[in-house]
Amino acid sequence: MRSVSHQRCFNHAGREAAARCPECGQFYCRECITEHEERVICAACLKKLAGVPFTQRGAFVGVLRVAQCAIGVLLIWWCFYFLGQSLLAIPGSFHDGTVWKRGWMDEE
Repeated sequence: MRSVSHQRCFNHAGREAAARCPECGQFYCRECITEHEERVICAACLKKLAGVPFTQRGAFVGVLRVAQCAIGVLLIWWCFYFLGQSLLAIPGSFHDGTVWKRGWMDEE
């Protein structure tokens, strides 16, 4: 078996290999590899590793998004409801303008 220094990159035939991917076993140059979880891995294998959790919980993510939207709508409704209740609690004299006529700075 030849050493890494005598191998060529799987993606770039003109470049020397810098490392071997532990997942697929191919040799890659410095541009084609990256460090992930304290090991050197190629981009294709990293894509496979990163895509696994999202495909396993696809249905759960949809239910979670619907629940988040429902909670958001209820929260907005609750805020507007209490804002309306507080506006209704303001006395009618405030709207008539009679509150401002009896101010402490008015001369009588």
